[in-house]
Amino acid sequence: MTGRAPILGRRRFVQAAACVVPFASVQTAGHASVLRGPTVALEIAAVSIVVAGRTKTAIGINGMSPAPTLHWREGDTVTIAVTNRLAEPTSLHWHGLRVEAAMDGVPGFGFRAIAPGETFVYRLTLRQAGTYWYHSHSGFQEQAGLYGAIVIDPRDGYAEPFDRDYVVLLSGWSDTRAETMIGNLKAQSDYYNAGRRTVGTFLRDLGETGLAATLADRRAWGEMRMTPTDILDAGGSAFTYTINGHSADAGWTALYRSGERVRLRFINASSMTLFDVRVPGLPMLVVQADGNDVEPVEVDECRLGVGETYDAIVRPDGDRAFAVFAQAMDRGGFALGTLAPRQGMIASAPPMDRPPLRSMADMGMNHSMPEGGAPMEHGGAHATSTPNMHDGHGSAAPSPMASQSAAGAIGVSVDNVVANPIDRLGEPGTGLENNGRRVLTYAQLRATRAGDDPRPPSRDIQLRLTGNMARFIWGFDGKTHAEAEPIPLRLGERVRFVLINDTMMEHPIHLHGFWSELENGQGAYQPYKHTILVKPAERLSFLVTADEPGRWAFHCHMLFHMETGMFREVRVS
Repeated sequence: MTGRAPILGRRRFVQAAACVVPFASVQTAGHASVLRGPTVALEIAAVSIVVAGRTKTAIGINGMSPAPTLHWREGDTVTIAVTNRLAEPTSLHWHGLRVEAAMDGVPGFGFRAIAPGETFVYRLTLRQAGTYWYHSHSGFQEQAGLYGAIVIDPRDGYAEPFDRDYVVLLSGWSDTRAETMIGNLKAQSDYYNAGRRTVGTFLRDLGETGLAATLADRRAWGEMRMTPTDILDAGGSAFTYTINGHSADAGWTALYRSGERVRLRFINASSMTLFDVRVPGLPMLVVQADGNDVEPVEVDECRLGVGETYDAIVRPDGDRAFAVFAQAMDRGGFALGTLAPRQGMIASAPPMDRPPLRSMADMGMNHSMPEGGAPMEHGGAHATSTPNMHDGHGSAAPSPMASQSAAGAIGVSVDNVVANPIDRLGEPGTGLENNGRRVLTYAQLRATRAGDDPRPPSRDIQLRLTGNMARFIWGFDGKTHAEAEPIPLRLGERVRFVLINDTMMEHPIHLHGFWSELENGQGAYQPYKHTILVKPAERLSFLVTADEPGRWAFHCHMLFHMETGMFREVRVS
């Protein structure tokens, strides 16, 4: 986005690698390195990593990728000196931390990128506790390995006791440069779709649903020029998935004693992957979402959108190894770790779930649709009309007529408009329905304390999440960042953001600088989040108190979606 620098080429990686300086740090079972204390020195440079048994060149910090875990305490003020040893500008953003705009780390938003050879000093006052992470906000450096975990201990102690504490940092590695991957997707939107429909799947569907239903389904998708196997833009065929930098063959292991309560801090630090996480054989007690305590919910599985974090407590027993299993949403690959009572024990991965298919509900074809109403308009790649659909004072519940009129906005940047978006907060998500496991939903998240600002919002800001799959263009209200004006907020104002997803893809939406209070039916105890995953054809809302002045990034955290247009500026003055 603004201030983006091109990713390092292979030759420039090698040149920069000579600048890497080794650092001594605290070793832990949960992650390679932990840095503590009020003063931290971080050096960004090219590093060597091993993925699936092969040596790769990545971008890391203090000689490693993932970067060291930063472990602090609520209320502390920390100073972080970041030195750039790359041959290009860089930056670090503290994902989910409430900081001043100048310290948020987004180039062009009151922050100048860190030039090669420069040192920039961040000063952060930690006004919160919980599990967060940090990553580059320059170009595609995040995908190249420039990310790490943050753990902030609460000043008054943890609400839920535990005996052991592990970071589970989920990500993925690709040998293909991100720019090349985007180019491939622009040329062919299903370039990385390894689950395309075949004669075999046609015959399977015949056996399961019959000839008439199978033909009708194929006809409907054909008329929309879409495919129900479009689950992830770049999934398991493009990435090797990792836990704390370890691919499944490398055997990341965390130890336990039988009967202990083990806290697992799940962080989705991938660039383009939604992960479905579970520990087969153990229930997970979810106690925190995006760094904030929630009323404990016992589940078997939870989905993490890119950028989200969940803390869960498990209680392994006996003398056996348990798998920490995170399968990609498209079921094209997985990350695997082990919980074991001693070193040398390796858990086996459970069988992968069947690859999911998009449903008509994902296209806005739901049973609440008014009789005779068209659920979604579809446009060709050569349409040209793209009016601005932004309504800064729109109704929180647009009428069917208003939605139908919005359907005229088909164009180069918008190939679908949902006429009747629905509340899907109680749904687990595509591929998780009726799988025999208890899956966490947003509707279950309830804060442990009432919110800080009881005021009702003074106005609604409605934004549609839009895209053109064939052209691989994404945006808000049919506009890319370069085309859109900033969203103005008044300092101290309380507003409601209403998001409508007009695409058939999930979008994890992240607003920098503020908490997003998800309106999920929990009243005064609605959960505070920093990243909200919006399902296809879904309409949801969240409240924001604009209590920090400055220019703030607001974007989808799918890296390729952000870089191709789904990015806006929120300006508080």
